[in-house]
Amino acid sequence: MSYLNATNDLYKEAALTPDVGLCCTTNPIWELPGLKIPTIMQEMNYGCGSTVHPRDLTNNPKILYVGVGGGMELLQFAYFSRQKGGVIGVDVVDEMLEASRKNFIEAESQNPWFKSEFVDLKKGDAMHLPVEDNSIDVAAQNCLFNIFKADDLKKAIAEMYRVLKPHGRLVMSDPTCEQPMNDELRNDDRLRALCLSGSLPIKEYVKALTDAGFGTIEIRARKPYRILDPKNYPTNELIYIESIEVAAIKDPIPADGPCVFTGKAAIYFGENDFFDDNAGHILLKNQPIAICDKTAGALASLGRDDIFISKSTYHYDGGGCC
Repeated sequence: MSYLNATNDLYKEAALTPDVGLCCTTNPIWELPGLKIPTIMQEMNYGCGSTVHPRDLTNNPKILYVGVGGGMELLQFAYFSRQKGGVIGVDVVDEMLEASRKNFIEAESQNPWFKSEFVDLKKGDAMHLPVEDNSIDVAAQNCLFNIFKADDLKKAIAEMYRVLKPHGRLVMSDPTCEQPMNDELRNDDRLRALCLSGSLPIKEYVKALTDAGFGTIEIRARKPYRILDPKNYPTNELIYIESIEVAAIKDPIPADGPCVFTGKAAIYFGENDFFDDNAGHILLKNQPIAICDKTAGALASLGRDDIFISKSTYHYDGGGCC
């Protein structure tokens, strides 16, 4: 698995010498009241979005984060779970684990509430997590799964599913690409390690999650990320890469298939005060309701002229039909 060796070498270098441009996040480095993020953590923010969402993090959850980077998201998670070992950070690169430990000492000096013992750093890889079954409320990874080839991706997702409690959630940010890539790009170990050539189409990414058993998928954001151009990469055309933020929830898969939210909404504008589809969905007049793609298809099949169904916005922020 030379591509994994290339990845480990790349992030060993990044741990020893922070590389600000390694993974250009388009997100601001947000701070919460009383939370200060050390500059070194910001410089080592090797992600393509954010996996920290306050609505996922109520009631002192047990949190797992795989691929620790400089520890920024571990610190943000600890803000919501201020208990010894409340956050587990797993990484296969010794140098990255050591860098995070040092960064937490700096974080302690800037955040009176924070203690390094809130984060339990463990050596391990995504395909063999050193974590017990059904023990985690929220698991997360940022710009890691897109590096894996198909068989390893399947193993990594299965491991996350294993460690999550029932109804727990896996929160992710990864690059995606709707265009086909040639074999030279796909097989370039360094480009894969740089979170570029492993990018999958969104439908394939979602299918990998539902195949593992996740019953609800939420696509929370979709944003521009990178361009691969013929002058700098082995491609004859411009390739546009986006990043998405996704949550996969360990709910049972319904008999009629998983619920995948891609930011669609339905609006009823008929003569009555509401519309009941007799399948568990009540649409109040002129009140938009978020719907999963499955429900959107079912409503469209009714052929009514008083229900509007929006296209996918690829932004979903909770609530909705399921």
